[in-house]
Amino acid sequence: MTLGLVRPHLEKTRPPRALFVPFPLGRPLGEPGDATFQTRVLRQALALFDRRDGPVILEDFADDAPSQTPRADWSPPFRLPIPADPTPEALADELRLVVPWWHKAIDRFGRTTVGISGQPPEAWPGYAGAFLAGGAQQSPVEGLTPALALRFLCDDLKALYGEAAQAAGPLPGIRQVDTWFWSHTVAGRFLMALRTTGMQSEENALRTVASRFFVPTPYLPG
Repeated sequence: MTLGLVRPHLEKTRPPRALFVPFPLGRPLGEPGDATFQTRVLRQALALFDRRDGPVILEDFADDAPSQTPRADWSPPFRLPIPADPTPEALADELRLVVPWWHKAIDRFGRTTVGISGQPPEAWPGYAGAFLAGGAQQSPVEGLTPALALRFLCDDLKALYGEAAQAAGPLPGIRQVDTWFWSHTVAGRFLMALRTTGMQSEENALRTVASRFFVPTPYLPG
């Protein structure tokens, strides 16, 4: 039995029994910390073992997870200036405002997902800015190519802002943080500019990571 987050994949691979769950990637049971909701998902999935109408059974879980519903009372616990031009200097200025709230989020949740780049936040604007200016960069982390180092930096940047935005107050719907990040921060505009530059690079690896990993498809400029 398979829990699947991408329905076309299930339709193509045709596992014997599959439950499509309409949740964000990384959340196959829908709702972290919500045992009641997770149990609903598991019971529907395990019930597929009782079915005899195969050989291929594909069923949909009908409900979104509660965290996918936007909250009218949510906003980040801090205010940022109107986004400036996405320069390394503007990103550095914004990070100085956001990083203290990231530390508050670590205190609140007891963990962070930031760190895969191997670089501290204060190094990010300079390292990524060199790529934005069209210059080649050496990887600061042994074993990582420059393209992977830049990709992981972008992942860390998005994670830091997402955690900081939840440092206090009610928790948002899962897509509210993304909408805020891509619409109202220098960092979001910076990653869009970095994607554009990376896709024009002569380096195939940089073109690949820029096109696939810097900006999610729903937030690409129209």
